[in-house]
Amino acid sequence: MRFLYHPDRKNISLPGVLYALGDPVRLEIVRLLATEGEQCCAQFDFAIAKSTMSNHFKILRESGIVFTRKEGTHHINILRREDLEVLFPGLLDAVLKAAQPLPVSPASDKQTASRV
Repeated sequence: MRFLYHPDRKNISLPGVLYALGDPVRLEIVRLLATEGEQCCAQFDFAIAKSTMSNHFKILRESGIVFTRKEGTHHINILRREDLEVLFPGLLDAVLKAAQPLPVSPASDKQTASRV
């Protein structure tokens, strides 16, 4: 069995976390994990090479943002929310809030509906 590296909480650095969150694909992975809960790598359907997705998960794991466990041939990912909150209070929530699409106002909905 191949060992997956996960940094101890004390070895998670702010520059490493910010670097990992700075990529749009990795940010979307984190956003989906935050909203959907733990996910298998195969559940993420991005139009990029499998090797590129593997690299994104490796960066997220080695930066301390996600914990990955193996179940058979699957890699299950979960956010290390507690570790990140202890080290950088409010950071993950602030990043996730900023990553959310802006809500559509009711006035915009009516205007869009009248144009259709």
